[in-house]
Amino acid sequence: MLGRVLPTGRGVDDFIRGLPKAELHLHIEGTLEPELMFAIAKRNRVPLRFASVEEVRRAYRFGNLQDFLDIYYEGAKVLLAERDFHDLTRAYLERAAADGVRHAEIFFDPQTHTDRGVAFETAIAGIHAALADAESSLKMSSALILCFLRHLSAEAADATLTAALPFRDWIAAVGLDSSEAGHPPAKFRAVFDRARAEGLPAVAHAGEEGPPGYIREALDVLKARRIDHGVRCLEDPALVERLAAERVPLTVCPLSNVKLRVFDTMADHCLKKLLRAGLVVTVNSDDPAYFGGYVAENYEAVRDALGLTRADLVLLARNSFQASFLSPVEKRGHLEEIDRFVADHPGEGQAR
Repeated sequence: MLGRVLPTGRGVDDFIRGLPKAELHLHIEGTLEPELMFAIAKRNRVPLRFASVEEVRRAYRFGNLQDFLDIYYEGAKVLLAERDFHDLTRAYLERAAADGVRHAEIFFDPQTHTDRGVAFETAIAGIHAALADAESSLKMSSALILCFLRHLSAEAADATLTAALPFRDWIAAVGLDSSEAGHPPAKFRAVFDRARAEGLPAVAHAGEEGPPGYIREALDVLKARRIDHGVRCLEDPALVERLAAERVPLTVCPLSNVKLRVFDTMADHCLKKLLRAGLVVTVNSDDPAYFGGYVAENYEAVRDALGLTRADLVLLARNSFQASFLSPVEKRGHLEEIDRFVADHPGEGQAR
């Protein structure tokens, strides 16, 4: 395995880092730090269009989602062997564990790899091996969510599901990601129906760059159990009421939203409004190698910019377990751990 390469991001206070939490919106390909990208590229003799790690980081200035996706797919091309997917996943898990993550529900995009000639089995075997090892070595549970790329055809998604079914026991759910604009959830009705018949629940990206109507489609057509992003729901008060009444979780990614210009600054972010509207909001890192922070940095960024209280942070952490695919017994154990942690750290967690 490659040497452990961790980002050199700013420090996060001990309360946020130690607060037990789950991460529910994390693209494993989006955790490919430039240092690891270069190391794997060298190992696999894959040429990169960047001359250095510093040049890669300078390229991480995105005007919109598509600008990000272009460089995201460029980076993913270094991933060729099972070992590469294992090393990528292990590096994320070590960072997440250091951020207090006890459970992670991880997206992967098989079409990003199979379209390059990498076998489905190669990608999923490497990811699964790292996840399985983390159960004992990091005391961290996980679930794997297969995402369909919405800018590709529904037929391509169906073929991906067919390739996935032999590995059904390794997959907890299906999702929908990539370019949202112009690709409504209803486009994928048939493949989500088929996945549900195979016992796979659904989640879906909606309401990030797409309109609130995409959130409704994800719920009504795809039968999504939670919405990834969902920040544009506030444009539709009736939808907000429904999300609150039905306790539909939103997996919000604050640093990502600012990096991709969904909000101009963190102070403009709607997360606090979502919380005050009674929605089941969670905080996540999305593609942290590209967006400047893992989950603890996201917690700290919204606390400091939006004036969140210690109670808000604890609620976000509790929501993260409640919104997960864990069993009721497992959820209860994590919620009790949060209670113990909070009791042991009185007065901590306030904004700096």
